[in-house]
This record gives sequence, C-alpha cells and structure tokens, in this order.
Amino acid sequence: MPKTALALLHLPPATAAVIEKLGADLAVARLRRKESLKTWAKRMGVSVPTLQRLEAGDPSVGIGIVATALWLIQRDGELGNLASPEHDQGAIEMDVRAALELGRARAQASAEARTRRNPAKV
Repeated sequence: MPKTALALLHLPPATAAVIEKLGADLAVARLRRKESLKTWAKRMGVSVPTLQRLEAGDPSVGIGIVATALWLIQRDGELGNLASPEHDQGAIEMDVRAALELGRARAQASAEARTRRNPAKV
C-alpha cells in the first residue's frame, strides 16, 4: 500500500469533513465566478479530473493544488498562519505544563536544601 493511502486511512473523520467542506466551498467560489471546470483547471495548471477531485474533497489532492485554488480566490494569505507557533495551542499547553513542573521541582529542591542547612528549624 502506498504511504499516502496509509496516511489517509488515519485521517480523523472531523478533518475529512473539513476537507470535503473546503472542496465544496472552492467549487462554489468557482461557480460564483462563472468559471468552467476546464477554464479553472487550466488557470490552476491541473487536469479537470484533478480539479473535480479537489472540489469533491479528496484528501489526496496535493497541498500545492489547494494553495493554488485558494490563491485564485484571493484566500491564500492565511496559509502562513495555519501552523504558526503562536497559535499552536497543544504546544503552548505543553510549555505551560513543563514550566509548572520545573517550578515544582525547583521549589522542592529549595525546600530540601533549606532542610539540610537548618535541620533544627523543620
């Protein structure tokens, strides 16, 4: 089995639904502009079947093709922010947990050091 197909087997259902919605939204954007599949595909540099797969929400369509479609409708600007570190909530939460653990460890080490220096004051 190709790597891509294996990766798609692990695609979360919610993510697959978002990709399908994106494809449908791109189809609506094309239709609102009164562009045919053939013309739009030519402008994107892809075949009509590839454009149809994109609009159907096929998750195996390459990200470059998705980016080009977004560029055609002037919505590619947000691509640079999708995975930006300042919006990575999972990593931010990990950083906070690590800082809390470090704080606890330092407080414990400080308390132990005080106890060793002044055993009578405990």
